[in-house]
Amino acid sequence: MTRAIALPRVTAKALKVWRRNFDTYRKFYLVSLIGSLGDPLLFLVAMGFGLGAFLGKIEGAPYIQFIAPGLIVSSAMFSATFECTYGSFLRMMYEKTYDAIIATPVDIEDVISGDIIWGATKALISGGIVSLVVLSLGLVKSLGFVLIPLLIFAVGFLFASLAMLVTSLTPNFESFNYFFQLFITPMFFFSGIFFPLKKLPVLVQKIANFLPLTHAVKISRALVVGDLSWALLNSFALIIGPGLVIFYAAIILVRKRVIK
Repeated sequence: MTRAIALPRVTAKALKVWRRNFDTYRKFYLVSLIGSLGDPLLFLVAMGFGLGAFLGKIEGAPYIQFIAPGLIVSSAMFSATFECTYGSFLRMMYEKTYDAIIATPVDIEDVISGDIIWGATKALISGGIVSLVVLSLGLVKSLGFVLIPLLIFAVGFLFASLAMLVTSLTPNFESFNYFFQLFITPMFFFSGIFFPLKKLPVLVQKIANFLPLTHAVKISRALVVGDLSWALLNSFALIIGPGLVIFYAAIILVRKRVIK
């Protein structure tokens, strides 16, 4: 195999890159938390308590309990996506952090994978705090909720990898708007967070079932309100499987962009 298509040689050095990002994050974590948690908490309070007061139960649950599981995983999606688009692009193209690190005994594969793992960690932080809010509001009705951190990290890993893949092809910051406006935002509204998918036209339902966030919402809702089933393993596989494939593709494309 040539270098361009060789399997990623990820080593434990990726954790050093993760640690570098973590140490940087510690300097401004409060601002970061406020920015990443503002929207999900606003939706939870404004729509859950506000709009929810005018709605009856949705699928047997109060509206705030219906939307809470989806807001947990969507906050993970947004956090990982922002980190590995704008954050990674800044480090790669403007700060030249990637170039500086690979001048040391750390390979580019470790730099990329460390950045992706950091994106998944940011998702875990954001989704974890939203989960604690959901728990404190008494909305959790299932012991399966103990597995929610695993789901959040898996969702974060998938979207961090996808964001890194997009970053490898993006020429400038403005181009990220296409990814967010044409893919991330529509997925946020049509993945079953705010209303049951069965209320949508059949064609839209079929498209929604191809979206990874739809499966994440389905699992999250089961872990929060109960109704666990073996079928959820299929949904989890549809998050993990594509995540690993996209992770591999992202490393190849970023490696090709950085090392010319």
